[in-house]
Amino acid sequence: MNFSFYIARRYLFSKKSHNAVNIISCISVCGVALATMAMVCTLSVFNGFQDLVSTFFTAFDPELKVMPAVGKVFDGQDPRVLSIRQMPEIEVCSESLEDNAMVQYQGRQVMAVIRGVEDNFDSLTPIDSILFGRGELILHDEVANYAIPGIQLLSALGTGIRFLDPLEVYAPKRGAKVNIANPSTAFTTGNLFSSGLTFVVGQEKYDNAYILTSLDFARQLFRYTTEISALNLKLKAGEDVETVKRMLEKRLGKEFVVQDRYEQQEDTFRIMKIEKLVSYLFLIFILLIACFNIVGPLSMLIIDKRNDVMSLRNMGANDRQITRIFLLEGYMISCFGAVSGVVLGILLCFLQQQFGLISLGSSGSFVVEAYPVSVHAGDVILILLTVLAIGFASIWYPTRFLSKRLL
Repeated sequence: MNFSFYIARRYLFSKKSHNAVNIISCISVCGVALATMAMVCTLSVFNGFQDLVSTFFTAFDPELKVMPAVGKVFDGQDPRVLSIRQMPEIEVCSESLEDNAMVQYQGRQVMAVIRGVEDNFDSLTPIDSILFGRGELILHDEVANYAIPGIQLLSALGTGIRFLDPLEVYAPKRGAKVNIANPSTAFTTGNLFSSGLTFVVGQEKYDNAYILTSLDFARQLFRYTTEISALNLKLKAGEDVETVKRMLEKRLGKEFVVQDRYEQQEDTFRIMKIEKLVSYLFLIFILLIACFNIVGPLSMLIIDKRNDVMSLRNMGANDRQITRIFLLEGYMISCFGAVSGVVLGILLCFLQQQFGLISLGSSGSFVVEAYPVSVHAGDVILILLTVLAIGFASIWYPTRFLSKRLL
């Protein structure tokens, strides 16, 4: 066994001549452990919220979406696009066309996003899980086209879920010039009737702007024939999303973009990642303070063990070996604190998952009652490496300096 490590281990667990050294050493370990535990819990809460938000998107966004790399639309009859329908990995293909339009109801006007979808849209995503109201998921029939608006959009229009008058939809004609004498000629108009349904995604981006309707209505409104904004795909059970995505990118070429659910909500998840990174950096400063507190008990230990150092020198130990003893002592304190903090953090996250120890409040306006947590192995490894690196770096110079001055 390494001589310096053997002595350092004995010093760590042995009783010192002054009890204050033992007490301060325990406090240092607890400080590192608490800082580490805070990092594990904080990053796990961010992971929990990210996982929670992703569940909202699954009911509205497809597993994979094919879109044009340039422009708003592409030809849905393109041979490369049609070949996707024959792929054995694909279970459902559904076309959609969306663009901005003005919606009016009894004098109230709002800007909205009209998304026209095929009749198999309910097979593409579990849309039923976010629908509210009384009615069936019917987007059109032989008589009329129907609308399923977001809940906040209904509030802005003041319609209620079952509106009596139709929604008047206005979309500018592509390439048309506005006639000052008769500006209405520059717009295509259409009417959407109540389906008795509304959707609640829980995200303002959707609830405040989107209206689901039939693909035929969207094409008539925006004056397209076979063009679509996206080809939405649902994979067969057991298929890997990333593998199929790479296959599609290779098949379609650079003229198309293939996005998974996270890429479809890139802005939202980028903000969450930035918030997680900022929290991680702030916690590193707290960890620095906790690690520098280890220098205190080490300096007291050096003073306490002066007589032992003289004995070790008489036995042939050199200054480098003696300094290494106290360096290893500080490293072991950091390791104990790091491992203890990680274990306590994972345990606390487990208890939060099982019992919801910390609630979000009693107002009842939250989607979940308690803070969601999700422990990721990558985060745990990153935290452990961060604590050890900062602990070692904060101990190295002070310990060498104190060893030269006090021994």
